[in-house]
Amino acid sequence: MGQTITQVDAFSNTPFAGNPAAVCILPTPQSEDWMQKVAQEMNLSETAFLVRQEDGFALRWFTPTTEVPLCGHATLASAHVLWSQGHLLPDEVARFHTKSGVLIAKKHGNWIELDFPVNYSEEIAAPPELGEALGVPIRTVMKNSLGYLVEVESEDLVRQMQPNFQLLKALPLAKVIVTSLTHEDSEYDFVSRFFAPGVGINEDPVTGAAHCCLAPFWRDRLGKDEFLAYQASSRGGVLKVRYEGGSRVYISGQAVTVLRGELI
Repeated sequence: MGQTITQVDAFSNTPFAGNPAAVCILPTPQSEDWMQKVAQEMNLSETAFLVRQEDGFALRWFTPTTEVPLCGHATLASAHVLWSQGHLLPDEVARFHTKSGVLIAKKHGNWIELDFPVNYSEEIAAPPELGEALGVPIRTVMKNSLGYLVEVESEDLVRQMQPNFQLLKALPLAKVIVTSLTHEDSEYDFVSRFFAPGVGINEDPVTGAAHCCLAPFWRDRLGKDEFLAYQASSRGGVLKVRYEGGSRVYISGQAVTVLRGELI
């Protein structure tokens, strides 16, 4: 029998939106080389691999080119698969052992809440090449362990920008979050996009890890703890974000299975 693989659209309640991820629940651990080749074959922004442990699941994430230390949408997709395929009961907590520590997911109706580590940013002078690469005026530039966090003046700039990915890839940090407040009549608090040519993803459709950076950034500016956020990629995605200070950020999203197959 082959290995079952499931494709899930995360941070969406409808197919063909949000961020697609592949999820493999493995009976036994596999080599890094094999997992990387599967991720390359799936050609999605992330493929997640899980192995059951006594107190949860070991979880690793691979892009088509490299392993990454944290991925929000593939964690959401993994939790969705565990509950929807009966590996966990609805009232059970999903516990993941990862390179970013232990991550917890809880099911709340149609939403899944992820418990992630916060990622603080520090303000820096904008590298001269950054504005040219993004092609939009920059208001603020921050730096964190994920990459650059760039604030621009309007939601329209975020939505309409067309970065030069070759220039972005040549930057010292080849991953960039771009964000702004929304229009006054919007249901969302802020919008963002995430560009990561440094790991083989020109634009990630919806990025949970980016919101670990965005949560403290917008909490400081807006003076509130809970946000409804929209990642304005072509597919789009909705996230509930809660950050009350401290070391953890709570990111909630929905997910839908779109494909289930077998690796021969």
